[in-house]
Amino acid sequence: MVETQDGALAYLPRLADAALQAELDAMGAVLIEGVKGCGKTQTARQRAASEVLLDSDPSAIELAGLDPRLLLDGTPPRLLDEWQRVPRLWDVVRRAVDDRRQRGQFILTGSATPDDSIPRHSGAGRFGTLRMRTMTLTEKQATTPTVSVSGLMSGTTVSPTNSPVEIRDYLNHIAVGGWPALVGGSETDATRFLEGYLNVIIDHDIDEVSGAERNPRMVRRFLQAYAQVISQPATLAAIVKRARDDHDAEGPSRYAAEPYLEALRRMMVVDEVPAWDPSVRSSKRLTTTPKRQLADPSLAAALLGMTPTRMLTDLETTGFLFESLVAHDLRVYAEAAQAWIFHYREAAGRLEVDYVLETRDGEWIGVEVKLGRNEIDKAAASLLKLADRVNRKPKALVIVTGTSLAYTRDDGVQVVPLGLLGP
Repeated sequence: MVETQDGALAYLPRLADAALQAELDAMGAVLIEGVKGCGKTQTARQRAASEVLLDSDPSAIELAGLDPRLLLDGTPPRLLDEWQRVPRLWDVVRRAVDDRRQRGQFILTGSATPDDSIPRHSGAGRFGTLRMRTMTLTEKQATTPTVSVSGLMSGTTVSPTNSPVEIRDYLNHIAVGGWPALVGGSETDATRFLEGYLNVIIDHDIDEVSGAERNPRMVRRFLQAYAQVISQPATLAAIVKRARDDHDAEGPSRYAAEPYLEALRRMMVVDEVPAWDPSVRSSKRLTTTPKRQLADPSLAAALLGMTPTRMLTDLETTGFLFESLVAHDLRVYAEAAQAWIFHYREAAGRLEVDYVLETRDGEWIGVEVKLGRNEIDKAAASLLKLADRVNRKPKALVIVTGTSLAYTRDDGVQVVPLGLLGP
């Protein structure tokens, strides 16, 4: 959202817009899921003809208590915002879709998945599902992309191009994040927003989602430890170890941390990248630990106290935060290209490649992320080694960087600044 000349907030187009329309054209109802504050409601409102807001309308909750079917009255598509507050709505909507036998009847949005213990029927054949994330650099209109992920997936080769985005710009984007409420905002605005956002998650939301009272101090320590391993395939045991120290014998145990992690997953605050298991020539043993990411790189930066100024004094941590920014945008662009994102790591770290994008038919590209120029040769060597491991030839091998020039190396590896990358 950005402010127009008359002070109103203008909607910035999202990549999810086309996906939502396609789902409405095909299905009776569409479920939009995503972390709180990522823009689900505003995107749904671009297509909805009527709405009920269950997180802010007490009368709607009262009606639901009488009969949840009363919430369905309205011109379709009917938006049922934060539907998980009335879990019975799922089955009611499913039944209405069956009875009406028309497409595009309902849009449900939710910032948390209901407890699996709540019985509900499958939505197969009635519900389409759309996962939304915070805004990419392209959606924020902070960049003018000339290299598309869909093009790379089809074998397009980049041409030499300069990116106007500089390192300090990337550091600002890491700190401010892709929150629609912060588009055009300052780092000071972001600090206030993120402090309040994390406080709500820690002090309130995690209790509501997990159905049990959690120790806020322990939850915050767990999140801080999680942020310390951002963009790394760390085990839960390793995260718990970081969350405990010699001065705190009551730090979160593995037993306590598991429900924390599960609740954060259900709130989509945690957004992990699974490991890739390709068909390989050799019998290399692969790790299955996911690469740890949060819903937005700004959450990790806030939890670590990393301002843009401080990022310049700790380039190792900044490299992981930049990778988190790249992974976030790559994931959205990959989904727009109908591809999935993974990471690749062999046991004992014999070979690691930051990300692999793969389509349903097995076409894939390998991606390494490097903030600067110093390790581009090493990244290219890892990508070429992976290409030699996998039976199917990659469509592209790409290094996404914070540098200014896009070009293709003599070995065929393509170097692409993040500021030039788009869907």
